[in-house]
Amino acid sequence: MPEQDLRGKVAVITGAGRGIGRSIAVKFATAGANLAICSRTKA
Repeated sequence: MPEQDLRGKVAVITGAGRGIGRSIAVKFATAGANLAICSRTKA
């Protein structure tokens, strides 16, 4: 998958505490997106 430039974009990611949700949050943050994340786990 080619890298995207997400600077200036906002992503809402649920389930960001672990697994696929966490991986997606890390990728989006690395691409420059501003994130609103939530999870049921404290970590």
